[in-house]
Order: sequence, then C-alpha cells, then structure tokens
Amino acid sequence: MAEVKIPAEPRTEFGKGAARRIRRTDRVPAVIYGHGAEPKHVSVPGHELLLALRTPNVLISLEIDGTSELVIPKAVQRDPLKGFLEHVDLLAVKRGEKVTVEVPVVTEGELAPGGNLLEHVLNALPVEAEATHIPESVSVSVEGLEAGASILAKDVALPRGTTLAVEEDAVVLQVVAAQAEAAPEGEEAAEAEEAAEAATEA
Repeated sequence: MAEVKIPAEPRTEFGKGAARRIRRTDRVPAVIYGHGAEPKHVSVPGHELLLALRTPNVLISLEIDGTSELVIPKAVQRDPLKGFLEHVDLLAVKRGEKVTVEVPVVTEGELAPGGNLLEHVLNALPVEAEATHIPESVSVSVEGLEAGASILAKDVALPRGTTLAVEEDAVVLQVVAAQAEAAPEGEEAAEAEEAAEAATEA
C-alpha cells in the first residue's frame, strides 16, 4: 500500500470551542496514539484527509515540524447530517510492525438461480498484517452458491504475510433462501372484503 503524505500541525488548544475554530479553517483535529507514548494532538487539512480515508486502513505519513510519522486511521468521527470530518484518532505504526485491522470483504460472481439472498455476516474481516502491507480488501467468490451455503473465515484467501485475527470457523457470508412472495395488496384486500361479506351474510 502506497503512503499518503499529509502535512500536520501541532495543536495546543483543546475542547469543543478550539475544535470548532480548527474546523472553520478547513482542518480536522486529530490525536496520534501508540507505542506507549503520550498522545500527540495535531490538526490536518480536511480535504487531503478526506481523500486519503477513501482507502480503508490507508497508510499516512504525517509531516510534523520537519519529521515524518507513519499512522493508520483508528477511529473517524463525522457529522451525522453533513458527513464532514469532525475528529480522527490515528494509530502510530512502524515499518515491519504487525497490526490488527479490519479489511473489507468484496464478493465476486453470482449466486445459483433461485432468487436467494447473500447475507454479509462480516462486512470486514479482522486480520493481522505488516503495517506497510495491509491489503485494501479481500475477495471471496460466491459463484453458484445455493441456499444454506456459507463461507467461513478460514475459506478466505489472504495475501502473503496476512493472517486471520478471528476464529477460523467464524461465518463471513451465508446464502439465505428466498422468502415466498406475499400476495399483492390488491388481492389481500379483495380476499378480506369477500370474507367480511360472507360473515355478514351468515
């Protein structure tokens, strides 16, 4: 995974008021955790960070006062209505270090005919990988699967150097049988009306 370089500035003001002032300048307050060090409070350009976060578990090289620090997203807070970034927690990592992350599960292929439904029990698969080689996603083929079929964590092919961080028998995907279609509303209404008339006549 390529590194994304983003400039960051240390911040010394905290609290909701300070955070609002930072966001008014199109920047996002962030905190860097990890390696037993004291948390570092920084602010980063909102637009650049938003673009970077489009890649799951993106590896970011923060440029702070002439030094670089590798981080990955840990928690992202967004405005529930407008969707803009409000705050980001970042995890400091080192080259060669193993980290546990959740990687999106991407499906390929079509289910067997019959209108069955594919249920994502796990939308993301917990894995352990080297910090600079985290896979963007894992692919799973569902081609021809029928109702009752399931795919377990151990069935998912992982890139070299990546291992499961969840029980091997954990269900990732399962195929659910299609439900019988309900009668159209018009038919239900007609049947109810006929039943009411029959009861009146009786």
